[in-house]
Amino acid sequence: MPGTIAMSPPPGECAQCWRHAYDREVHAHLGWREDCPECVDHMVTGHPPHLIVPGRRGWW
Repeated sequence: MPGTIAMSPPPGECAQCWRHAYDREVHAHLGWREDCPECVDHMVTGHPPHLIVPGRRGWW
């Protein structure tokens, strides 16, 4: 089932970046070598606090 991993980012990660990294449908509308405006915005301005998954980040 596509998109299963994308819907559950780990704590401390940006939900939008996680989805854009693992769900191919997000970038399906883009042309060859065309940049995603939302991805570029996060690379330039950073991750907005409201998109960071709450919880403690750790290995265990």
